[in-house]
Amino acid sequence: MAFVEPVTLRSRGIALVPLSLAHEEGLRSAAADGELWRLRVTSVPEPQETRAYIETALAGREAGQRFAFAVTDEATGTVLGSTSFHDILPAVKRVEIGYTWYAKRCQRTHVNTTCKLLMMGHAFDTLGCHVVGWRTDNYNHASQRAIERLGAHKDGVIRGHALRRDGTIRDTVMYSLRSGEWPEVRAHLLYLLDKPRPSRGGE
Repeated sequence: MAFVEPVTLRSRGIALVPLSLAHEEGLRSAAADGELWRLRVTSVPEPQETRAYIETALAGREAGQRFAFAVTDEATGTVLGSTSFHDILPAVKRVEIGYTWYAKRCQRTHVNTTCKLLMMGHAFDTLGCHVVGWRTDNYNHASQRAIERLGAHKDGVIRGHALRRDGTIRDTVMYSLRSGEWPEVRAHLLYLLDKPRPSRGGE
């Protein structure tokens, strides 16, 4: 039995659905909103690479290393982006959350906060994880701010850790949250989601 079993997570009009080849066109359309593949510090697939992106994610799921979701609008089924549990370590009950991206129109709305609340809730409350981790490019300052807003602890920087899509070598910033910190973080995320916000949102 896999540590992360297939599941659909729902809240506030968002549904995280196990990623499949049926989401290919939806993912391609979501990435086209903002031409997100042009950002050198993200993992968003170029249009012609969308199917291979999904196949790679499914291979990771088969190997028990990654479980990818399509982020969808619950009412319409429209694909808004993607996110994953990855670097899944059942023996120590640790997962990381990453491979996360959203169509430009969804950025700085409630979507990311809702997805993180759903995924952390599943990791800590259902899977019984001790730790949830994140990693990001040292130049992806927006991602670092978003992770820090969640209440995650910055563990450090792994230098010369991975290749970017343009062939340069990146340093990776590592973050984590322990299970004992989750109740306070959950309360904070619910507060952010429930507070009044401008039309474009704040988190």
